[in-house]
Amino acid sequence: MNRDGYIKFSNDQLEKIGYTSIYLCNKIPYLSKTKLLKLLYILDEISIKKTGIPFLNLKYKVWKFGAVAEEIFIDLSSEITLLSKYIEKDANLNSFKAKIDFSDDEFSDSDMQIMDDVIEKFGKKTTKELIDYTHREKSLWYNAAKKHSVLELLQKEEISNTDFLIDMSLLIAHDNMKKDIYLEYIETH
Repeated sequence: MNRDGYIKFSNDQLEKIGYTSIYLCNKIPYLSKTKLLKLLYILDEISIKKTGIPFLNLKYKVWKFGAVAEEIFIDLSSEITLLSKYIEKDANLNSFKAKIDFSDDEFSDSDMQIMDDVIEKFGKKTTKELIDYTHREKSLWYNAAKKHSVLELLQKEEISNTDFLIDMSLLIAHDNMKKDIYLEYIETH
């Protein structure tokens, strides 16, 4: 964590977030901030379910519009700094576009397959559909909001965000092998 209370990303992690954002921008026309944030979350969720290893290893908070990586949300909401090497705002279209070419140096073949699968399954969905997906009953967001007694407050829009983190390990709580892989990955990264 840096002095401002935000998580400091390693260079490798920031490269992977940046190039993932480029890949998504290149494959999905008119990628809005909320849609980009949802897809980053879904990448982590699907990767953990499939392999036990997070795709980006972001920390997600329980917010009104779903699981949100706060540092990335802040970066995309103002002048982009963290991801400024990789993407930029297209003010005319209220979306993001790539600034540099995609590089697959940070990605395994499995990573590329997960990105392509997510784009195929979720790339054409609207932002609202993606929010509904992350908010579905029994989802990590839903269960965390319920556990911390903020579900109704968020649904009624009485609050818009919380500091409650979503426990991604719950995705694989039933699979001891993947759970061990996940916990080891979290400890070493």
